[in-house]
Amino acid sequence: MNRIEGEALVVRAVNVGESDVIATLITEQVGKVSAIARGARKGSGRLGGAIEALHTIAVLLEDKGAELTVLKEARIVCARPQIATNLEAFEAAGVALRWARHSFPPRTREPQGWHVLVELLDALEGGVADCRIELARAGLAMLAAVGYAIELERCVVCGRACPTARAACVDPARGGLVCRSCGGASTVLSPQTRLAAQNLMARPRTDSDPPAAQGPPVTRTQAEAILALVDRAMGAHAGFER
Repeated sequence: MNRIEGEALVVRAVNVGESDVIATLITEQVGKVSAIARGARKGSGRLGGAIEALHTIAVLLEDKGAELTVLKEARIVCARPQIATNLEAFEAAGVALRWARHSFPPRTREPQGWHVLVELLDALEGGVADCRIELARAGLAMLAAVGYAIELERCVVCGRACPTARAACVDPARGGLVCRSCGGASTVLSPQTRLAAQNLMARPRTDSDPPAAQGPPVTRTQAEAILALVDRAMGAHAGFER
């Protein structure tokens, strides 16, 4: 029997029987795992009401090689209560956790993906200027972390570069731009939105960069177009309905 001990995020919790919970966790150490928490709904002291989304929790899991691990202990180590008071932040966190639940492979460590999730949740807790823009940034980064990065400079079929000032056809299922000579795609990004997405992918989130170093600001309209693209890519690769 193996023991898994470390930090985790709850991405799903389902009640089972009279008092148990089956939780899907994204752990820093081993990636996505499912765990049964016995007695969790009866206020077990070992779990301490910690099986909640949004918060980072410390867990102790027993892994006997079955589909389900056993959650023996859990406690909150980083609470994020402010997210729940802001509807837009709460919805953004929910979307990101749903993406992670579907796109992270089971029992595969995803350190980049873990970092993206924690960074987004911390940003939402701190009160970012625009939750949707931060979610768009995180979505693009999460796709890259799990091997589904969207190519926005060259056609993924023939490799031809797309001129900067030209609108681009994007096929999320094929991984990026598809020029018209190679069949194109139904999703079309304006030059400005494509540049906004490239800027979000190119730089990590930081509030200390001067505006000139950050490039043109991303608008809410551009963020919504990027989010629609990310959601289609997640659905295409992870096989879930949007």
